[in-house]
Amino acid sequence: MPDTPSIEDKIAAEYAKLSAKLRDAADYVATNPVDVATRSLRSISTASGLAPATFSRLARALGFASYEEMRELSRNAVGRRYVSFSERVRRLQAEAETGRQPPFLTRQASACAANIEAMTRLIDPTRLEAAVDRLHRARSVVLFGALGSTGIVEYMAYTASYFAPNWQLAGRMGASLATAMADLSADDALIVLTKPPFARRAIRAAEMGRARGAYVLVMTDTHTCPALKWADQGFILPSDSPQFFSSYAASLVLAETIVGMLAARAGPAGKARIEEVEARNHHLEEFWSA
Repeated sequence: MPDTPSIEDKIAAEYAKLSAKLRDAADYVATNPVDVATRSLRSISTASGLAPATFSRLARALGFASYEEMRELSRNAVGRRYVSFSERVRRLQAEAETGRQPPFLTRQASACAANIEAMTRLIDPTRLEAAVDRLHRARSVVLFGALGSTGIVEYMAYTASYFAPNWQLAGRMGASLATAMADLSADDALIVLTKPPFARRAIRAAEMGRARGAYVLVMTDTHTCPALKWADQGFILPSDSPQFFSSYAASLVLAETIVGMLAARAGPAGKARIEEVEARNHHLEEFWSA
């Protein structure tokens, strides 16, 4: 488990404050961790087209004592770069035509397992505990996810609602996003899940949550996510996949982890609510009974 944030966490925390040139350097570091970790600064400068001094300034801007210290942290980074869905499916089809790839099930499962394993190394348990404690103390928790992220936040809200009556989905079934944001305050929390291509409403939700003073938690897969600018806590999760769509396996595991940690904190009241929900489900014959 990490004792310090990952290189992407460090970049994400300062990205909005960086100059255009330092952002270029940060993008290169985030997307080429292996090169940064193994090649000389001169080689990195040549490959990126940026002066060595730019990377040294970046290291200082991110809070490192030197470029070498930043380089060391890059060894644990997982580089990810957005590629359009159409380009991914083109690559997928080209690979299939060669007939030399392992079975797709094997490749997809391996990628998901690798993402989950990497997530356990990249997420600092102390940061996660702090985030869950803040969600536990919140008067209300609002969740928002659009496009491919919709189903994950809906599942998260569904499972949490068994023991926590104060969780709600924003913008569901065409409802106005603004109505869910209007009552947020410093006593509340907002969870946003978004990945490239970013849904505009997801970024706006994070911005509105911050403007209302709510605790904002953002789950994404890249330091360039605009919503991180408004986040009190951000988790950058691996999403590599041979599929044309980025994998949500690590996102789902983190969502389930957060709900499980909250359930453990729910106490007797949470247990009583789950028992009541289960009893009502049986009374309404929600469950199949042979």
